Amino acid sequence: MKCPFCGGTNDQVLDSRPIEHTSAVRRRRQCFSCKKRYTTFERPEEVALMVVKSNNSREPFDRKKVWVGIDRACKKCQVSAATIDRLVSEIENEILSEYIMEIPSTTIGEKILRKLWDIDLVAYVRFASVYRKFSDIDTFMVELKKLKKEHIKRQKK
Repeated sequence: MKCPFCGGTNDQVLDSRPIEHTSAVRRRRQCFSCKKRYTTFERPEEVALMVVKSNNSREPFDRKKVWVGIDRACKKCQVSAATIDRLVSEIENEILSEYIMEIPSTTIGEKILRKLWDIDLVAYVRFASVYRKFSDIDTFMVELKKLKKEHIKRQKK
């Protein structure tokens, strides 16, 4: 491992821990050269899952894109980075267990919406407005009415 501080390649692993809900491992390391400590995350290399976009183009699944999309939707909401990490890990695990070679981008978007519904309704609406490409206020209002109706229905349970 290359030290991010001095570029040294000789280090010692001080602590290793599995990360919940993922197959990743978090490792604390200390560089022998500069004595500074840093953290690395290791994931098993997997066959690249291809995402089929709406225009039929394909690109490799990118966990970071999912994280950024959810993070943007959650700005100024009471959603922690740890919660976003957990959501992304849950979505990634679901996708990797259900799909082998390709997954439609719409499936990823719907999974994100289902997770956001349970976490924060404002984040849900923000993500839905971009994901579903609300073109005008009427489209937005239809979604809000649907959201309100479902919210009331769940409160009665």
